[in-house]
Amino acid sequence: MKKIGIESELLVGSLKTNERKKALKKINDGDAMIIIGTHALFQKDVSFNNLGFVIIDEQHRFGVNQRKRLLEKCKVPNLLAMTATPIPRTLAITYNGDMDLSIIDELPKNRPEIFTSQIQRNNLDTAYDFIIEKAKNNEQSIIVYPLIEETEKQDLEAANQSYLDLKDSVFQDYKVGLIHGKLDADEKNKIMTKFMDNQIQILISTTVIEVGIDNPNASVILINNCERFGLSQIHQLRGRVGRGLLTSYCILCSDSGAENTKQRLSILTQTRNGFEIADEDLRLRGPGEFFGEKQSGFIKFRIANLVTDGKIIRFARMKAFDMIDNDANLSKPINKLIKERFNSEYLKLFLKTTVN
Repeated sequence: MKKIGIESELLVGSLKTNERKKALKKINDGDAMIIIGTHALFQKDVSFNNLGFVIIDEQHRFGVNQRKRLLEKCKVPNLLAMTATPIPRTLAITYNGDMDLSIIDELPKNRPEIFTSQIQRNNLDTAYDFIIEKAKNNEQSIIVYPLIEETEKQDLEAANQSYLDLKDSVFQDYKVGLIHGKLDADEKNKIMTKFMDNQIQILISTTVIEVGIDNPNASVILINNCERFGLSQIHQLRGRVGRGLLTSYCILCSDSGAENTKQRLSILTQTRNGFEIADEDLRLRGPGEFFGEKQSGFIKFRIANLVTDGKIIRFARMKAFDMIDNDANLSKPINKLIKERFNSEYLKLFLKTTVN
């Protein structure tokens, strides 16, 4: 950007006080035209001179209120939200016309197949043997857990304890590493560098590795207690392998007998298409609230079904825009009639439906 006379600024939580003050001043004064940052951008003391365009990468990682706070800092809130795993809420909002959708529906060239399978905990030894087999072939693996440390309330395997157990027993002949969110940034970077350089053959982790890892030599990911993760999150974790030329494998481990869990995991073994997965997530979880914070649950419409009627909702939206483009004041006889009826009968019906 400097080559074309545009100054950029970085705003992250790890900045020292003086560095942060300097960055905030540049952002507030408009000296920095492009600001790149993390959750630090949402904070109250961040004031933009004239923010006109917001790009949120991996948008499913951010909360509803966080995205809202950032957009409130814009005079004209133009938003581009990017994700490989569209969440149901986003999909539902798209159906209703508040967001336009652009789809890249093909993988990068030469990406290998990722085979996804489901096992129970009593078959973990088989999965471990498979990971060892791959390690002997100089291929790396990732083992994911939902918790850092064990708790009395939740009977879930924890990354810390499993790391200690596995590195001294099953994987004692191999280099095992541990990474999680409680490690400081320097320690995380050291571990990830070792993993990228193949100094760590088996990486035990929490979901901290969900994004940002591009190791073409990683060919196996084992996700424990996967009923604890959302479909989009599992899909994102699965994307940590299969990034090179190696045929790759995603192993989903769950002992849950819940029918909902079986349905959710089944779709992951059948497809790698993020939009198909989001559709299934939408069908199972619901879209959440459009004017609230709840990100799951079903809105009861009298006619439309957000899952099955997506095409007709988008078609109706297109026709509504055509009507406004051709007759902005709705003054033509047919449009005038529509306007009058909507303002009376249908507006009441709409309000009653959404409130209920």
